[in-house]
Amino acid sequence: MSEHNHEHDTITLVDNEGNEYLYEVIMRIDGSENFGKQYILVTEAGVSEDEESEVYAYSYTENEDGTQGELQPVETDEEWDMIEITFEAGFEALEGEE
Repeated sequence: MSEHNHEHDTITLVDNEGNEYLYEVIMRIDGSENFGKQYILVTEAGVSEDEESEVYAYSYTENEDGTQGELQPVETDEEWDMIEITFEAGFEALEGEE
């Protein structure tokens, strides 16, 4: 197995109780043409590649200044289908590089 040697952006998510959790951004998806939103896929930071980890998807709309707006849950089956297809294609491309 080859090593995954590039840096990921990280974000901090805060739950309803104020607890902060660090996540790595593994993919950004431009869904503005079909859904008017951007999407971000994250996984828990610090998990080794040999361990399984959940991937979480969120939508957001960019602010006027170009910064990322507030993360929102993915709302429709059509959005989930687009995210799944894009994620699988990106994952297969990475596997092909190994």
